[in-house]
Amino acid sequence: MYISDLISGGWRAVASMVAVALPVLFGSCIKDDIPYPHIQPNITAIEAEHQSQPCAIDSAARTVTIFLDEAADISCVKLSKLILTPGAYLTDTAAVVAGLDLTEPYEMTVGLYYYYVWTLSARQSIERYFTVANQVGESEIDEQTHTVKAMVPEALPLTDVEVTSIKLGGTTAQMSPNLEGEKVDFTRPVAVTVTEFGRTTEWSVSVTQTDIAVDITQLDAWTNVAWIYVTAEAGRSVGIQYRMTGVDVWTDVPDSWITHNGGSFIGRIINLQPEAVYEVRAFSDEDFTLPKQFTTMSNVQLPNSGFENWWMEGRVWCPWIEGQPAFWGTGNKGATTLGTSNTVPVQDSSSPTGYHGARLESRFVGISILGKLAAGNLFAGDYVATEGTNGILSFGREFSSYPTKLTGRLSYTSATISHSSSGFESLKGQPDTCIVWCALGDWEQPYEIRTNPANRHLFDPADPGVIAYGQMQKGESTDGFIDFEAVLDYRSTSRRPRYILVVASASKYGDYFTGGNGSVLVIDHFNLSYDY
Repeated sequence: MYISDLISGGWRAVASMVAVALPVLFGSCIKDDIPYPHIQPNITAIEAEHQSQPCAIDSAARTVTIFLDEAADISCVKLSKLILTPGAYLTDTAAVVAGLDLTEPYEMTVGLYYYYVWTLSARQSIERYFTVANQVGESEIDEQTHTVKAMVPEALPLTDVEVTSIKLGGTTAQMSPNLEGEKVDFTRPVAVTVTEFGRTTEWSVSVTQTDIAVDITQLDAWTNVAWIYVTAEAGRSVGIQYRMTGVDVWTDVPDSWITHNGGSFIGRIINLQPEAVYEVRAFSDEDFTLPKQFTTMSNVQLPNSGFENWWMEGRVWCPWIEGQPAFWGTGNKGATTLGTSNTVPVQDSSSPTGYHGARLESRFVGISILGKLAAGNLFAGDYVATEGTNGILSFGREFSSYPTKLTGRLSYTSATISHSSSGFESLKGQPDTCIVWCALGDWEQPYEIRTNPANRHLFDPADPGVIAYGQMQKGESTDGFIDFEAVLDYRSTSRRPRYILVVASASKYGDYFTGGNGSVLVIDHFNLSYDY
């Protein structure tokens, strides 16, 4: 159902209910006195104009996050697609047609027997920058207070500072005055008015002097890698040197390991030893910082990463030692409600336990319409409960290191996609795809997964709690075992992980009960790499 259909159907449904009862809002659920069934109406798909990435839908919390590009007017966001649970409708379609003001979270009431409130919010990433000639360090731009701060050397008079670049709004924003290319008197802050979509914002831009020629502002030590953040005057010869404690000679960090950004630069030192003590210093022309010391972290691996430890609880295969804490979980508890375990050990006579590896098979479980496709899966976490024919999972184990990639060996047999759920019908007949992914996050607790369409909550790589994410997927059968790697893309080098999530599935869309009956993914082992 698209916007045009939703509007007409919504108004008809609303009109038919006016004579029955007037809705009264209690918290997030509005009820009338007729004992209708309690079925939560969901937003199953949503798209907006000037969207930068897919929207994040959380059915459990009834929230939608819309990601907007720079050209979007966040005060008038127009939806290009909105699909609800069959039979559901909006109580206010006029606001959707006119455009939603998402400068603050917007509450949208959706009806299906009862009324439920969904909260829509927007995140808009706007690139803002400000640079001046001979700048020291990177500019500080505060989007909340609308202030910009930059530094120049003491020898440079503030009465004649050349602005080399400035951008304080989106792609259509107009700045007055436009300082770019001008020599400006910064003995006091300069006001810049930014106008966009009829709204004006006043920014305060200031430049101050500093006597610091070069400074290490941040140092993040991982296991085999260290990140060094440095401020220095733009245009000077700069660099970083390091050495292990006890060694007299300094080693220059190659230019290819350094990223420059005006008056600041970042050095990525690789090939370091784990649990070792190093010193680092930065230079700008003839000026050097005092050495700073750091200690690298240990090389931590995942428990039972070769999947040699298994035991059987009834009909459920479990990838850990009986009576010991579990690290890995599977969907076997759900699969065995109508069938047998579909994630099982690989027999290996050379292994002390008789097992080595995990075999994940996607399999239709049940009879006719009473069954579903159960994707063979393996994950760091716990299978919490079965909800009808759906699963509730807990993704993540406590972890605080900084791996750079998840590697290992696998083999894959791709079956033709034979089963699909609503919205994935077009995939039927295509080859199935396996996926292995890894994420690090700093959530307060493990990440809850719910596969029930009524309150579905799946993992979102764009979740604010995600520090790093990487994946590997293959949409064709392999010729035996192959090496693989999922390189982790970090959002921050300093945020400390609290949990690691590792997930493997024989069917990429298994969370939606979509995949090929007979797709088989065999994991030989996993390994965490810590270097680049």
